Amino acid sequence: MHLPTYLGLLRDAEASLADAFHQVGAGHGDEPDVEQLCKVLGDQATAHLQALQPIVDRYGEQDDAEPERLKAAEFGGTRQGGVGLLRDLQDLYALASFVDITWTVVKQAGQALRDEQLLNVVSSCETQTSQQLSWLSTRIKQAAPQALIAAS
Repeated sequence: MHLPTYLGLLRDAEASLADAFHQVGAGHGDEPDVEQLCKVLGDQATAHLQALQPIVDRYGEQDDAEPERLKAAEFGGTRQGGVGLLRDLQDLYALASFVDITWTVVKQAGQALRDEQLLNVVSSCETQTSQQLSWLSTRIKQAAPQALIAAS
C-alpha cells in the first residue's frame, strides 16, 4: 500500500503551506487584509496537520521532500511592493493547489478503503483548502490591476 507515501506528502505539503502563509502575511504587513488572512489560513493549514494525525497513526507515513522543494523554489522570502505581493500570492496559490490535489488523491484512497474517519478528515480539510484557493484567487484579481498598471 502506498497511502503512507501520500500521507507523508500531504503532511509535508500542509506544513509548507502553513509556513508560506505565515511568511507572506508577515512580509506584507502594509496590507492588513493579507497579513490577517494569511495568519488565519496558515493556522488552518496547521490545524489540518492535527486533524490528519489519527490517520497517520493508523496507516503510517513516509516522508517526501517534494512540498519543501516546491516551497523552496517559490519562497526564498517575501517580495516587496505591489508586484511582489502579486507574485507571493501566486506562489501561495500554486502551493495550495498542490495541497488541494493531494487531498483529492488521499480522498480516493479513503473511498476505496471505505474509511469513514479518513473521509471525514478529508472532507473538512479539502473544503477549507478550497476556500483558501478562492480567497487567493480573489486577492490576486484585486492586486493585479494596481500592481501591473499603476505607476510605482
